[in-house]
Amino acid sequence: MRGCFGGCSFCSITEHEGRIIQNRSQESIIGELEEIRDKVPGFTGTISDLGGPTANMYRLGCSDPKAEANCRRPSCVFPGICNKLNTDHKHTIDLYRAARKVDGVKKVMIASGVRYDLAIESPEYVRELVTHHVGGYLKIAPEHTEKGPLDLMMKPGMGTYDRFKEMFEKYSAEAGKKQYLIPYFISAHPGTEDEDMLNLALWLKKNNFECDQVQNFYPSPMCNATSMYYSETNPLKRVKYKKREDLPVAKGERQRRLHKALLRYHDPDNWPLIREALISMGKQYLIGDKPSCLVPAEDIDSRTPAQRRKSGRHGANRFATKHTKGQPDIRTDGQRRKKPGQRPAGGQNQGHGTQGNSQGSGKRDNGKQGNGKPNSKPNGQQRPGGKPAGKPNGKGAPKRRARA
Repeated sequence: MRGCFGGCSFCSITEHEGRIIQNRSQESIIGELEEIRDKVPGFTGTISDLGGPTANMYRLGCSDPKAEANCRRPSCVFPGICNKLNTDHKHTIDLYRAARKVDGVKKVMIASGVRYDLAIESPEYVRELVTHHVGGYLKIAPEHTEKGPLDLMMKPGMGTYDRFKEMFEKYSAEAGKKQYLIPYFISAHPGTEDEDMLNLALWLKKNNFECDQVQNFYPSPMCNATSMYYSETNPLKRVKYKKREDLPVAKGERQRRLHKALLRYHDPDNWPLIREALISMGKQYLIGDKPSCLVPAEDIDSRTPAQRRKSGRHGANRFATKHTKGQPDIRTDGQRRKKPGQRPAGGQNQGHGTQGNSQGSGKRDNGKQGNGKPNSKPNGQQRPGGKPAGKPNGKGAPKRRARA
């Protein structure tokens, strides 16, 4: 299946593959499942994902070919689902059931790509999906909670998400399964202000979500959002010379870091930046230990200067969330900068030593005596450089330091 009639501003699938869905036949898909079963080494019987980025658009499309040929709407589902769009999920349900009947296939998963505003139009599809094709978690993409950014993204409002969530939980309970929705969100999308991201962070906290990985908007080719990013105007409305809708765009490093940090409000590394932003926005009441607060308070005077620098308040550390801490520093190509006079790794001097040379000439002799013969090993022990170590027991034994 190729194509998408969703038309999201930040996505280029519609431009790459077209608005009209190109469908494979059910026989072709079942044949591929059988081929995977027969030819993939170590196949365990689980199909990890069936459907791709448009999981529930299979055989959906405009019911009026003439209208479809002349339609210029960028999306068939925004601001509402077009009344000419066929939303019957019968073919998708039949495909799921046929896939489950293939010999050797134990589980067919739908991991992501469900357009939930379409799914709620077919409760039977949601029941089939939740009962048989969710492996504990289902990823969906509300992308934001605020109307302003959602309208610019051409995504449905949170009321649609709430209705799908209600259906998801209902059918999960009927199936006797504990299953969860994993929402995707985007930070720093054109048209998003600091207040919008703050409201999204408060929604996440209220609903006990802690995002592990988030998407920070990046302008990519063939997206409406890229036009918004560079022009700072809204191309979804008519743009005139002296009359246009200007958009706020997060382009500066600090603001983009802040938007991402608000999505990961629970990460202590982000708290200093969020505190500064809340103070500048006049929302100090969100700092503290109350349940309604977003981040905890900090007694900065009780901390040492080193702790203050480590906290990031003075810009000593690069901004990084927990899942990126292990990545190499891009400024040094993954290697730490050497301080002036720093000894190389291993603690060995690079200069020429005199130990191990019985003649005292200052040259290395690779552990040989002055007569050219290798040093013997008294008591079975020898130090690097040819100098024998003391006896393991007795007066000449080397000292050992106790470790705390």
